[in-house]
Amino acid sequence: MAWTKYQLFLAGLMLVTGSINTLSAKWADNFRAEGCGGSKEHSFHHPFLQAVGMFLGEFSCLVAFYLLRCRTAGQSDSSVDPQQPFNALLFLPPALCDMTGTSLMYVALNMTSASSFQMLRGAVIIFTGLFSVAFLGRRLVPSQWLGILATIVGLVVVGLADLLSKHDSQHNLSDVITGDLLIIMAQIIVAIQMVLEEKFIYKHNVHPLRAVGTEGLFGFVILSLLLVPMYYIPAGSFSGNPQGTLEDALDAFCQVGRQPLIALALLGNISSIAFFNFAGISVTKELSATTRMVLDSLRTVVIWALSLALGWEAFHPLQILGFIILLSGTALYNGLHHPLLACLSRGCRPPTQEGEQERLLGDSRIPINDSS
Repeated sequence: MAWTKYQLFLAGLMLVTGSINTLSAKWADNFRAEGCGGSKEHSFHHPFLQAVGMFLGEFSCLVAFYLLRCRTAGQSDSSVDPQQPFNALLFLPPALCDMTGTSLMYVALNMTSASSFQMLRGAVIIFTGLFSVAFLGRRLVPSQWLGILATIVGLVVVGLADLLSKHDSQHNLSDVITGDLLIIMAQIIVAIQMVLEEKFIYKHNVHPLRAVGTEGLFGFVILSLLLVPMYYIPAGSFSGNPQGTLEDALDAFCQVGRQPLIALALLGNISSIAFFNFAGISVTKELSATTRMVLDSLRTVVIWALSLALGWEAFHPLQILGFIILLSGTALYNGLHHPLLACLSRGCRPPTQEGEQERLLGDSRIPINDSS
């Protein structure tokens, strides 16, 4: 079945905005500018402020939800039920996980390359699979266990590539190792978030845009308030601001005032996360969750290629091997090998519209917020 122009637009929007989300965050990290009080020029290292911006982008999904509800008002087959009851506090536990995991990943992005950051995020498959078995009572099929094993091997190869790569003055070996470990730790928290979303939120049949937007609201409010005590908490070597604290939002605003391109990078991060969530949910609805997984894997290739082209990192052949193994693990875990095996055994025939709809309705649930 050929894709319509609208489906092609959604797929392209997801791929582009997903890539912009990581690249814009890394672009902001690469800037250097003077801070407040005449402090000397230093790098823009403000991961918690960037996380606040990300939650602001997620919060905007609530606007999309209410616009969608207004557009479909009065339609009997509307997927956005205006009378749908739900308790907003259901979103608080996953929002706290999202806030913690996202903040850790933005800290790690300051320490490692954008491509390694994106590849290592594939570790979420390992912990999501294990937690779903432990807490949701789910039974994984052999191909999923094989996918988890392949993902572990891929992570080891990507880690070796980071260790063997040439590092510049901004990313020395100890920073890269710490950053990679923080990314893995963040995926444990993200996996807990996904399990909580499936256990509590999906059970109440909350629209994904509403779920993402409400989580974004909680994350934005809580993390914005936490910026105040962070201004006074000493962080030692983890601090990237002259004051040496966990986060200095005032220094960030001063740097933005002296280097307006930082504001452009932050705006790109905020807007891209909103469009990426919307496009991802729409791709799942219009095409399939499998298509969404494939596009998300292609996003890693785009980020890696652009990072090399921009000179943000050096090429290492082990990264190719690591990415292929990680991609294989993702494909096995999400069942992407089934259509290929069916095609080889019975011959490739275009799926009917009814078959595609059945696959969508019967597909396993995917995380509502797969963008941090």
